[in-house]
Amino acid sequence: MRDPTIKVPDELLVEAISRLPGSTGPVFISDPTAKLPDDLLVEVISRVPYKSTCCCKCVSTRWRDLISHPDHREKLPQSTLAGFFHHRDRSSPGYLSVSGNWCPHDASLSFLPKYQRLQILDCCNGLLLCRGWKSSDLKMLDYVVCNPATKKWVTVPATKWCWNMSSAFLGFDPAVSSHFYVFELVAAIAWNPSKRDDSCIEVVGIYSSKVGVWTHPVAWDDPFGILYLSGDGVFLSGVLYLCYDNNSVAAVDLQGNCRIIPIPTSHDASSGPNVYVSRGQLYLTIQSASELSFWVLEDSSTENCWTLKLNISHLRLFGIGYSSSEQFYGVISAHPEHNMIFITKGFRFCYQPTKLFSYELDSGELRFICDLSWNYSLPYLSYVPLFSESLADGN
Repeated sequence: MRDPTIKVPDELLVEAISRLPGSTGPVFISDPTAKLPDDLLVEVISRVPYKSTCCCKCVSTRWRDLISHPDHREKLPQSTLAGFFHHRDRSSPGYLSVSGNWCPHDASLSFLPKYQRLQILDCCNGLLLCRGWKSSDLKMLDYVVCNPATKKWVTVPATKWCWNMSSAFLGFDPAVSSHFYVFELVAAIAWNPSKRDDSCIEVVGIYSSKVGVWTHPVAWDDPFGILYLSGDGVFLSGVLYLCYDNNSVAAVDLQGNCRIIPIPTSHDASSGPNVYVSRGQLYLTIQSASELSFWVLEDSSTENCWTLKLNISHLRLFGIGYSSSEQFYGVISAHPEHNMIFITKGFRFCYQPTKLFSYELDSGELRFICDLSWNYSLPYLSYVPLFSESLADGN
């Protein structure tokens, strides 16, 4: 129902609604919506579902900027986490629904070109990055970027070392551009076989869908030789953030430059740190032998840039029945819009299925979601459907 307190001229309101994607109303050559103040236009857009809000970003740059502005986050419909893409039998794609609000009709991604083997590498703002092998020859492969919600996809040409690369990540922000980036992290042994050392990543190559080519690989200096990943990477504000075993976060920009950000240390850390994006900020989790701590990146330009948000003891998290010697747990993701994390917990020496939980940081409520099938494997990539027409040049 229209709010009678909002004094919007009827002809302007009708024109604004008629310009929403899917509307059957008239569209005039003139643009009366330009006469609407920003706050009133935001009020109009706030009355449509989230799926339509995504489409509204494509109407004009003004609409896109208004919808993406942090000041309007509370008023406009926000992204809804639908579930997690993962691997089945360590090779084929699978999907786990956690909200019930959307589920792909084709979780196996069979709309993609036919590959003997398909591996999901990363997920970023509704797009998936996959790697597909055309034959038993490990060097015959492609990168594929796809949108499961629209079944659009594009093929990214493989590099000469992609079969031996250490990892690849996707950078995509639909609020900024419809173009995406692929970050390929290359192990030292793949870049320079004479080193005979595959424990470090020294080179990054970046593919831009805007120009359609890979940039010249950027070789990092020895002080920036980075150990194998201990957690997934996340893309935020044009920067790829990665956690590594040396108690630091690496920030890789779109030119391939790498900057190391120190993180808080724990003398009894039981596993490597992990980074997540939630509510437009970068969060860090550190798991010690007795507690789980949450930090947020306030200012990446200074040394003391992390602010502690919360410490949670194992007793508070799981109750008195938890035993670190018999059980294990790990944070796999954070909700993109709510103060919530997702945790897997299992037994070390007992043949029982791993369980998936959500934990609400504000209320302290731990909620069981489901048992995970035996053929599910990491990574679990959080997925928010993207309904706007991304990958405009795709298939």
